[in-house]
Parts: sequence; structure tokens; C-alpha cells
Amino acid sequence: MKQSGVRAQQREQTRRALLRESRRRFAEHGYAAVGLAEIVAATGVTKGALYHHFDGKAELFRAVLEEVQQETGRRVAAAADAQDDPWEQFTAGCQEFLTAATDPDLQRIMLIDGPAVLGWNEWRAMDEAASARHLAEALTALVDAGLVARQPVAPLVHLLSGAMNEAALWLASDPAPGNLADARAALARLLAALRTD
Repeated sequence: MKQSGVRAQQREQTRRALLRESRRRFAEHGYAAVGLAEIVAATGVTKGALYHHFDGKAELFRAVLEEVQQETGRRVAAAADAQDDPWEQFTAGCQEFLTAATDPDLQRIMLIDGPAVLGWNEWRAMDEAASARHLAEALTALVDAGLVARQPVAPLVHLLSGAMNEAALWLASDPAPGNLADARAALARLLAALRTD
């Protein structure tokens, strides 16, 4: 029993090391420029150990992307949870997404390589599972509270998600000083237009 617990712990440590090194390399060099041989060499494991955890490079990248999306989700949730008012929670979460999206590692993995490596449909499904669901829950609560006009929430979720992802891509492609402030101000105006008086 004890030995199987140790093995499970070692397997998890190996998996974590592979994810950590892959994430560092994917963020720094991009998916296409990273080979599995360099990942296993840097982590000190065999290719067999890598294949025990992941079917290949694409699945390894998918796991890294999932990790990045979860971290971004936690940042957004923490920003929202720091507010008491439901409207302020919603806007703080949306604004935090834009701020998080200025992180070059996140940009490369989540916004640039994610759709290119996994394909638009799989990337979109992961994005929906990671963030669109929370956006839908927040908007539904705001509609129910009368803070946003009664309307179908699904189209609104897709429009807002698309707008924020597009703004994040713009920030990634043009990191000029002031662009984040401009994007945040534009997002604030867009969100304010949703609010009922």
C-alpha cells in the first residue's frame, strides 16, 4: 500500500515537472519551436515517461493550456470576489481578464497558439468550459436582479467573450503604452451600456 502511494506521488511529480517545463518552453518559444526531446531532457525523464502521461506534444500542450485557463479563471474570480456589489463583481472580473491577457505567457499559450494548435472548435470548447460558463452565470444573475435588461443570455455571452478575446489579441499584437488603459476604458463603456437604470 505504502509503495503504491509513493509511486503515485512520483508519477504526479513527473507530470508536474513535464507541465512546468513545457509551459516555460511553449511560452518562451511557441509551440512549433519546441520539441519533446528538449522537454524530456530538461526534466530528466524518458520519452516513455512523457508518453505515460500524455499521448504526444498536442496533448501536452492541451494540458498546459488548460492549466493557463484555470489560472486565468482564478485571477478573474479573485478580482470579482473582492467586490460586494454584483455589478462591480461582473465588471471587475471582465477587467481582470483584460489585465491578465497582457501577460506574454498567457498571450502566447492561450490566445495565439491555443487556437492554432488545437483548432478553433476545440479551443472554443475549452474557452467555453473555462470562462464562458462563468460569464453566463454572472450575466444570468444580473438579468435576474434587473441590472441588465431581460434578454437571452447566450448571444450576449458570445458577444462579450468574443469582444474581450479580440481585445486581448489586440493587446498581444500591439503592446504600446496606454493600450491596456484604452482597452479597459472601452470595455467599461461597453459594459455600462448593458446596465439598466
